[in-house]
Amino acid sequence: MLLLATGLAGAADLTGSWACSVETDAGSGSPSFTLKQTGADLTGRYSGQLGDADVKGKVDGEKFTFSFPAGDSSVVYAGTLGTEGLKGTVDLAGQAKGTFSCKRK
Repeated sequence: MLLLATGLAGAADLTGSWACSVETDAGSGSPSFTLKQTGADLTGRYSGQLGDADVKGKVDGEKFTFSFPAGDSSVVYAGTLGTEGLKGTVDLAGQAKGTFSCKRK
């Protein structure tokens, strides 16, 4: 029981509003996300240059992935939660790839 409680205490919590900076080989942007984490499930909303979209994803410890639809494909964010916020890689529906970082608003 103690191991379970310790594992949960160290789990990431991505719930909140995030201001992000994205750098890709196709340009840069400053999207924002509002995320809600329930256990390992992640839902929320994207707002940025690609419009507004619902976000769905998963959290595993400090690591996460989430995506939202873009045309016939998806934009996928994958990364980690650290003391500085979120950071990782982004795949813009196979059209461009890059990195991102986000800080809580």
